[in-house]
Amino acid sequence: MPHDFKKFPELTDNQMEVYYFESPHKQITENFIAKCVKVTDGDTIRVETDFRKFNFPIRFALINAPEMKEGGKESKKWLENQILNQEVEVLINKKNRVDKYGRLIGEIIWGGFNMGEESVRSGNARIFGKEIDGSIPDFNTTLEVANKW
Repeated sequence: MPHDFKKFPELTDNQMEVYYFESPHKQITENFIAKCVKVTDGDTIRVETDFRKFNFPIRFALINAPEMKEGGKESKKWLENQILNQEVEVLINKKNRVDKYGRLIGEIIWGGFNMGEESVRSGNARIFGKEIDGSIPDFNTTLEVANKW
C-alpha cells in the first residue's frame, strides 16, 4: 500500500525502512528553526521552514493540553499570544519523533524558554500521562522528570 505523503509527511522509524527513498521531501531527524504560522490547539502548532515548500504540524513533546471542546480555547489563546508568527527552535528526539497521527513531535523553544514547560507552569497543559488528582502539583519536580527526556 503506498504511503500518503501529503497527509502524513513524516515517516515513523518503521516506515522509514520502507518509504524513505520514496519520500518527496527531507525527513526531519535534527533540530531546526521555523516560524510558527498557526496554533492549532494548546499542544500543536503549524510551522514553515526554508527547507519545505509547505507548512506542517508539530506536536509538543511531553505535554497534553485540554482538547478544544474541553476548555482548550484558553490554552490555545495563551500559546498564540506567546509564539504565533514568531521564530522558534524545534528540538527533535530521534527516539520519539513522530506520533501516531504522523505529526512531528518536538520541544518548542522561544526566547530561551521551553514553551511546553511554560504551558505547564501557566496551567494551560499538564505533563503527558499525569492525571489531575486534585492536589497542588510540584512543578519543579514534574519538570525535572520531563527534562530527562
